Amino acid sequence: MKISVIIPSFNGKDLLEKNIPKALLLSADEFIVVDDASTDGTSTFLKERYPKIKVIINSKNLGFIKSVNKAVRQSAGDLIILLNNDVAPALDFTDTIEKYFDNPKVFAVSFNEPNWSYAVGIFKNGFIEHSPGPKTDKPHLTFWASGGSAIFRKSIWEKLNGFDEIYEPFYWEDTDISYRAWKEGFEVWWEPKAVVSHNHETTISSHFSKEYIEEISERNRLLFIWKNITDSALLEEHKKYLLKKLAGPGFWNPFLKALIKKSQIKKEKYIISDKEIFEKLR
Repeated sequence: MKISVIIPSFNGKDLLEKNIPKALLLSADEFIVVDDASTDGTSTFLKERYPKIKVIINSKNLGFIKSVNKAVRQSAGDLIILLNNDVAPALDFTDTIEKYFDNPKVFAVSFNEPNWSYAVGIFKNGFIEHSPGPKTDKPHLTFWASGGSAIFRKSIWEKLNGFDEIYEPFYWEDTDISYRAWKEGFEVWWEPKAVVSHNHETTISSHFSKEYIEEISERNRLLFIWKNITDSALLEEHKKYLLKKLAGPGFWNPFLKALIKKSQIKKEKYIISDKEIFEKLR
């Protein structure tokens, strides 16, 4: 199977300069960088230093989600590795992750980041929560595959219509596509041998305030629930605890922002229930 590596980047020339050589350790057939209307000379640097890398230049800033969707559409690979510009593979683990896709049910494999492992997902007090499971040296099913350090099967990505752009500019889009894959009967794994370093939120935190980031994350968690949870008992639980949150301080802004976008939600019918997923991925 052909593999494409996609790295979206906005004003991340310094990060690319540091991490591109390590990304090129991966045995891939194609490397793509999406220059999301950078003003720091990203495209010139890449074309001069790495002429074999395909550079997609956005004429205006599209954000992470739209940039990734655009690059996947233009990619040639059967498998898509997504790397943030602040992610660096420790070694070439391509053979290890490619073997997963001998199983047609596998949609994605998430990589092993420091201080992180597979993701455990629960529905608690009316909301989705996820946290890392205990570190292990064995592969493990995971609630979601990271949009900044994972590999995806392109045919299933296309079946799921890629990242849902309702979550733009960032957060919960990778959880969403992974959850939709689970509900369609596919699998998402975490591979401990696929070791990467990841300086989380390097790009996001340099362009957005902490308050804005937290607000968007909470807004998108609401959109995720309203879009994907179909179990009536869980939805009733959500309504109950949502009212409690709204009675306290600090939740109205993300709630109203989510409410504005609610009409854009496309509800789907799935073959796997929410309860089955949460039981499997606890």
